[in-house]
Amino acid sequence: MKKTALISVSDKSNLIELADGLSNYGYTIIATGGTAAFLKEYSFEVKEVSQLTGFPEVMEGRVKTLNPVIFGGILYKRDNIEHKQQLDQIGGVSIDVVCVNLYPFEAVAKDPDAGVEKLIENIDIGGPSLIRAAAKNYKFVSVLTSPSQYITLISLLKSNSLTEESRRKFAVEAFTYTNRYDAMISATLSRRFLNENTFSVSYNSGTTLRYGENPHQSAGLYGDFNSYIHIHHGKELSYNNIMDTIAAVSITEEFTEPVCTIIKHANPAGVAQASSHYEAYKNASSCDQVSAFGGIVSFNGVVDVKLAEKLNEIFLEVVIADGYTDESLQVLQKKKDRRILSKIKKFTVSDIEFRSIPGGIIYQSADRGLMPEFRCVTKKQTTDERQEEIEFSWKIVKHIRSNAILFTKNKMTIGIGGGQVSRVDAVKLAVMKAKDRGHDLNGSCVASDAFFPFSDGLEECVKAGAELIVQPGGSVRDEEVIAAADRLQVSMYFTGQRHFKH
Repeated sequence: MKKTALISVSDKSNLIELADGLSNYGYTIIATGGTAAFLKEYSFEVKEVSQLTGFPEVMEGRVKTLNPVIFGGILYKRDNIEHKQQLDQIGGVSIDVVCVNLYPFEAVAKDPDAGVEKLIENIDIGGPSLIRAAAKNYKFVSVLTSPSQYITLISLLKSNSLTEESRRKFAVEAFTYTNRYDAMISATLSRRFLNENTFSVSYNSGTTLRYGENPHQSAGLYGDFNSYIHIHHGKELSYNNIMDTIAAVSITEEFTEPVCTIIKHANPAGVAQASSHYEAYKNASSCDQVSAFGGIVSFNGVVDVKLAEKLNEIFLEVVIADGYTDESLQVLQKKKDRRILSKIKKFTVSDIEFRSIPGGIIYQSADRGLMPEFRCVTKKQTTDERQEEIEFSWKIVKHIRSNAILFTKNKMTIGIGGGQVSRVDAVKLAVMKAKDRGHDLNGSCVASDAFFPFSDGLEECVKAGAELIVQPGGSVRDEEVIAAADRLQVSMYFTGQRHFKH
């Protein structure tokens, strides 16, 4: 029996290859208006849907495939005699391959200038129905929703191995595709019409990772993270590599000046701002030479050969930068296992962050984009140059697990105390690490992610050598803490912003 393929696509990528393959394997091609016209330009023999149904496309193409002849040809059960008889009665033909991709609603939704009318006109009606019908009848029908699938189908036809199992896989991918499409419409119109957020997760394909945080945990990657990076070299990225890379880039994207961030276990081990990325890396790695080993390093600029040679002096899991010179890549690739990544797009773009909880999810707006007015609350103030130190430390402290205390000096981190249940313990940890690494805390700046509930934490900072403090303020004992700062003759600034990170 002659087989038939129905094609109706907005994305014409790889369409010529698909049509050529289908024709070579004996398929008659039926297509909707725009798709038919495209294929005819390349001399393919195509029957338009209207020729099969006896009805023209109407209402500016809003109605073209919604017809019993089309859906009967897709949905009838080939092993059911009554179905076949009824299909013959309505003049239908067996449709064995359905290739549909939908109006580009997602692309339109991302356009800030797109009005409601344009959004509405890019909601596909017949396309999702065709896809669902074909996927429902996967026992007999192959459904394609992405140009990336075309070569797979042609290969299966060539090897005579287009089985129910392969059609089942196409069907699952099709339902995932329409689910994501509908979720995008729902989320977009909820924001536009109701000023509400809806949330749905659905991705067309996933990649299995070697394991999760630990070898006994399975892990996978879904979505388009790979469109944000280019992998030049090295082993595949692990779950921990990805999480640490995101943490590193989130800090470097806080700055426009040359900055280097070194991350270990999702926490900063060293961050430094300097006149060049080479100097920034030298300073960042000196913050905590022990933890820098095996770390993830991020730059907000281009890596040159001098910096590459410096990076090769120790083992690093991942290096990510805005770019690399050809010579620097040659040097870095001498370490065969190190992952070398370029950042293609800005990481910190989403305004919402989600976490899973039993029975659902919780979400919050992302903690970024806020640089406060630093208000001096002590008798002693500081210079404009030291004001820059305050801003540097404040950009970083919000990326450290709470309770977080950060000592900085000359725009480099020198003592980090994070993840502590007591703010005083966070101070003591930061001081201990700084002294253990050989750093001089005299004249340092201290940033605290939340207020000092008592004066003891501040007193420990000053005892270690700090002369400049920045914190949110807001404690019922603020006056007590301010009085202690005045007594110790240090400068303290309030931000009015807390930066807990759990």
